[in-house]
Order: sequence, then C-alpha cells, then structure tokens
Amino acid sequence: MADFADLEALHGVRMPWNVWPSSKAEATKCVVPLTAIVTPLHAAPALTVLPYGPLRCKSCRSLLNPFCRVDFQAKLWICPFCYQRNHFPPHYASISDTNQPAELFPQCATVEYTLPGELGLPPVFLFVLDTCIIEEELGYLKTSLTQAITLLPENAMVGLITFGAQVHVHELGFAECSKSYVFRGAKEVTREKILQNLELTNRAAAGSGVVQRSGAIAGIGDGITKTSVNRFLLPASSCEFTLSSLLDELQRDAWPTASDQRAARCTGTALSVATSLLGACVPGTGARIMAFVGGPCTEGAGTIVSKDLSDPIRSHKDIDKDAVPHYRKAIKFYEGLAKQLVNQGHVLDLFASALDQVGIAEMKVAIERTGGLVVLSESFGHPVFKESLKQVFESGEHALDLSFNGIFEVNCSKEVKIQGAIGPCASLERKGISCADTVIGQGDTSAWKMSGLNRSTTLTVFFEVNPTTQPGPYSATGQQFFLQFLTLYQHKGGEMRLRATTLTRRSVEGAASTEELVAGFDQEAAAVTMARLASQKMEAEEEFDATRWLDRSLIRLASRFGDYRKDDPSSFMFAPSFAIFPQFMFNLRRSQFVQVFNNSPDETAYFRMVLYRENVTNSLVMIQPSLISYSFNAPPEAALLDVAAIAADRILLLDAYFSVVVFHGMTIAQWRNAGYHKQPEHEAFAQLLKTPQDDAQAIVNERFPVPRLVICDQYGSQARFLLAKLNPSATYTSTNGPAPGGDIIFTDDVSLQVFVEHLQRLAVQS
Repeated sequence: MADFADLEALHGVRMPWNVWPSSKAEATKCVVPLTAIVTPLHAAPALTVLPYGPLRCKSCRSLLNPFCRVDFQAKLWICPFCYQRNHFPPHYASISDTNQPAELFPQCATVEYTLPGELGLPPVFLFVLDTCIIEEELGYLKTSLTQAITLLPENAMVGLITFGAQVHVHELGFAECSKSYVFRGAKEVTREKILQNLELTNRAAAGSGVVQRSGAIAGIGDGITKTSVNRFLLPASSCEFTLSSLLDELQRDAWPTASDQRAARCTGTALSVATSLLGACVPGTGARIMAFVGGPCTEGAGTIVSKDLSDPIRSHKDIDKDAVPHYRKAIKFYEGLAKQLVNQGHVLDLFASALDQVGIAEMKVAIERTGGLVVLSESFGHPVFKESLKQVFESGEHALDLSFNGIFEVNCSKEVKIQGAIGPCASLERKGISCADTVIGQGDTSAWKMSGLNRSTTLTVFFEVNPTTQPGPYSATGQQFFLQFLTLYQHKGGEMRLRATTLTRRSVEGAASTEELVAGFDQEAAAVTMARLASQKMEAEEEFDATRWLDRSLIRLASRFGDYRKDDPSSFMFAPSFAIFPQFMFNLRRSQFVQVFNNSPDETAYFRMVLYRENVTNSLVMIQPSLISYSFNAPPEAALLDVAAIAADRILLLDAYFSVVVFHGMTIAQWRNAGYHKQPEHEAFAQLLKTPQDDAQAIVNERFPVPRLVICDQYGSQARFLLAKLNPSATYTSTNGPAPGGDIIFTDDVSLQVFVEHLQRLAVQS
C-alpha cells in the first residue's frame, strides 16, 4: 500500500482498482466501484507552476500532457482522449526532442498554470453571529472573533451580521456611531426586498445568477458603486477598530423568552440576508459566510423545532417515521439557499457550538454544495472551536490555505463514462458523451462547482467502463485509458490558477485478468469508497440497510477474489492486497457512519460531511482508528485495535479522528496519582507519561476540525471513548476471562474473529 500512498503524494489521486476490467459485466463482479479519490489542490512536494496558459485540444478541450503523441517535425500533437491532431501555436515553434515544454515531461503529469491577466477581488468574510446564547458563551465567541480578525489578510473584506429574534446588518462604513438595518426574523423576506431595504436596489434588476467564464471573475454588481459596497464590507485593515468596538458592545439578544420556551432564533433568515447582501455586492468572487450558531432555529425560514420546550428536536427515528413537521420544509429552504450561493460562487461555513442540536442535518446541503467548513463543539469556549477557528485564518504549516471559486472538470477516454461525484461540490449540469446513464451523487455532468476548497478537500468520482470498438493510436501499447482532472480556482494570492493532473491505467479482459486485478487493488482506497457510498445510500435511499449491503458486498468480493476450495472454509485465503479489507469492513459496520443509533441527526450529518471531504489517509482513520501502545519494556509500537491491547502497565493512544484518547492502565494511573513521576529517581516514568501526551498534541495541532482530546484511566467514566472502538474479543459472555490487568467489553457484538469465520464459510459455499 506504500506504493499507492506515494502516488497519492505525487498526484493527489487514489483508486481502489489500479487495473480495470474491460467490460461492464466484469466490472460488476468486482463489487467495489471503479472510482478515483481526488484531492485537487493536494500539497505536491515539487509542483511545477507555469507562468502561461495551457494548450487545449480543439475537439475535447483536454490539456496537453506527457501522454500525448508529439510530431516535432510537423509541430503536431495527438490528444490521447479523442485522438484529435492539433497544431502547436506559433510561440511553440522552437520545440524539439531536446527542447520540450514542461507539460510534456513525465514528472509533470500534475502541473499548475497561472492564468495571465485574471485577478480576482480580495477574499470576503461575512461573519454571522448568533446572540441568543448565554453571556458566558457570547464572551467566548467575541474573544475568539476578535483574535480571528487580527489574523485576517489586510486586504480581505469583512462584514458583520448578528441575529436573534431579528437580523441586524451592521453598517461598518458609518464610523460615527453604531448603525444597523433590522429585518424581522419571523417573516420570510425575498431577495428583492432585502436589497431594497439595504438600499442596494440597483443590483436587483441584474438578478442573482453569475455566468462564470473560463476563469473570469465578476467584480462589483452592475449599477452598484464601490461606496455602496463599503457601507457593509470594508478591508480588514481599515475597519479593525470599528469591528472590535462593535463586538465589545455586542449584547445578548434582548427579546424576552419564557422559562418554558426556547429562544426566538432566526438562523435561516439571517443566512438568507447574508447571501443576498454578498450576491449584490461581490457576485462571482471568493466570499465566505461564516455562521456561528449556538442553538436551533425556531423562527422564520429554516425552522427545525417549535419554541415550546415540550416539543423535542427531531431524532433519527422521527425522520425515519416522517414524524417531523419542519424537516422537509427546512431542507427545501436550504436547497434554495445552496443554489443561490453556488450561482454567486460563495461559501457557507458553519461553526456550531451547543449541547443541543442546531440544525446541521438541514443545513448540510448548503454547506456541502458550496464546499463550506463545518465544526461541531459543545461550547464556544471549548478548544475544538477555538483552535479550529484559529486554523482557518492563520498562515504557516498547519494553515488550511483556503482557495475560492473552483471549477473541477474530468476528461476521460471514450471507453470510460462518469457516473457522478460525492463530496463538497455542486453539479454544473455540463452533460456530454462522457456522462453515464447511471447517476451516483452529483451526476449527469463532467464539471462541478467547488466554491470553497483547500489543500485537503477531496472528491470521489465514480466511473463505469463502456467498451468501444474504435481503435486508437494507443491500442498498440495495450488497452490503455486516460483520465484528466482539471481544477480552475482563485488562489489565495488573488490570481486564477488551473491545475491539471493526467493519469493512465490499463484495462484487462478474460479469465487470466483476475491476477492483474488483484495486484492492482488498493484496499485502503476501496474501504473509503465503500464508506462514502454506504453513507450516501443511507441518505438517498429509504429503508436502506447499510450493514446488510456491506456484508453482502464483502461476501461477493471474497467469493470472487479469494483463494479456496469449494465448501471448505479452512482453505480460504486472501491475497496480501486484500488481507486487511475484511477488517476495514468490520470496523466500518460498527462506525458512526453506519450505526446512527447513539448519535443525533446533526452529529451524523457532521461526521459524513467530514468523511466526504477528507483524503484517503484521514478517512481511513475515521473508519478504523489507529492505536499506539507505550510501555517501559518497549518503544512506542502500533497495537491491534482490540480489547486485548489493554494492560495495567501500559498507556494507549487512540486516534479516532474526531477524538484523540490517552488511556492509562490501572497500575500507571495509581503510580501517577501517588506522584511517582515527580520524584527524581522515577524520571523514566515521567517520560513515559509525557510521550503519549506530546504525540496526542501533535495530532491535534495538525488536524482540522481539531479533535477532542480525552485523557482517561482504566475503569474511569471516560474510558468508554476507547472501549467503544475496540474489537470485543473478550466480552462478559467469554468463557476465558481477560488477562491479568486486562479488560472486557460489555457488548453483544461479534468479534472480528467470529466475523471473519462467518465470511469464510459464506464465501466458499457452492
């Protein structure tokens, strides 16, 4: 798997199958879909950035790349996708075998072009603050935001909207005193009315749609002056004092709330006002609405629950039974908001900090289609929120490097069709001959809008094979096909860039092909693909049983690619490239993506959004956490994710992506409580305690969203964070008890060993 990880580091692409079957029937037997998990802006170690525009094929619009056939005498190149012959333009006249342009070098399969003359406006950050929270929480939020404003780029434009029972749009350009425009939260306000009330009506006639030319960025809206924009959006350098003063003076929402009622909170109306304001002032340029929400919407558009506290917030069971009066209407509202934001090229980020739900399940469509960030924490004072917010704005090694206004395109050989994509994107409905009839996720298109993206944003693109009888110039080299991923985006420096990654793979046919398919199987990428597809099916298909679907898929895969004698389970064997895949599936079945019983709809939506947008390595940690063991007798070493790893004289470090757990065995905890680590003669013990804490902090520092750090002891109440993730090889029903100092898990779940035995028995059946 190291080879596949190296390829990902170079090109930002991982595929479950690196050799493809050549027919639809054979592809169906492969069970795991043909996909490419693409990180468009991955941090390549030596990325070539060219200061000129690309050469495009005049037929299929794909870019010149190292796989093109080139006739240096005739100054021609043949496109590997459509076999079109293209002439080089005059400024390529001096090319030869010994003088080739960079994009033809094999090491430049991934290359980036700086598009000349296309500069965007500075990035825009519109903060939308919930003021229905308690004074203490509001204090935490104001402190974090004041710090964030100091980290903003000096040329970034900033705006402020606050909301409670009403929406307040603050006019930052009026420095003489605090001035704001107020909208009633309970009333659904049209876009035209919002612009009229904000005195931005000149833009209303122009409509909200923005036509995106190839890389061109629209500026300020027609008929609207820079002065009008500067009333609400000002450069951070010139409004830092005004904004800080406004935050200092900000009070909790004064609207009276009865003791048996929830606060009147109009989140949907506030986001609608923010979207219309940005659409009027800065359409088509990089802008983010950053919403900070501390409770459920109870008023106006996007309401998720009534104000009456006796009315509980919807659960998974309520949604399954369709016993949720506000759910469908709220989703419809956010779908409309998502469409408006995508047209404008703007992003919705959500920072939700509450002990109760805030409506992430309903907002998911708007956040995901615009490529927004989402952070879920218990309080605005919690490190998960504070450190995550800091990472958005700070520069340096762990910064997100936010980019804006992206368009992601896929070109492929004629024998390959695109089914769709899962991830933070919205379809641009660019249907062509490369689109398949079967649709998965955002389909019926070969191009997607990615309004917001960073260097870890990832999409999963689904393909199907569509054999063609047309012979091409590449058929002599074997059945080769090509994929090209193009990402046009606004770089953080303001210029437009186009990144192109071109890859080739082989397709094989016939009975002898199984060996080659097995050798090219990437079990890590396959596990991530299955996790995303199962999660997407759970959202899109009613009554979908994910556990049963995963089990059946695994049995079919084992039956097709396992090595065994019929009806003899003991003879079953997987090749090394498949060996860990059943373990991944076992942990996926038990994960928060499939088992929603113990999570709220908000938590499930949050987990899935993060799963869809992270790269293979990070997604795999969410599916199967990593466990490291620390002891006196050996250096830190990877441990099996099993209850047998627990020992009284051992410290365990569990990385479950959303939480990082440092777990002290019983003896270690007793020694620490006795203060041995403070005594000079026990320096080794002090070091043993410190090392896992340092390693845990290193994980926390480099991850977004920042995970929850849990430090606990064996038999302590928070030990559940570790025990819930371990394989229950020893339970309360086991005949053999745990080893001395070990532990058991109180569960009726089967262990990995029993799971694999069942798999072998079912896979070898006649």
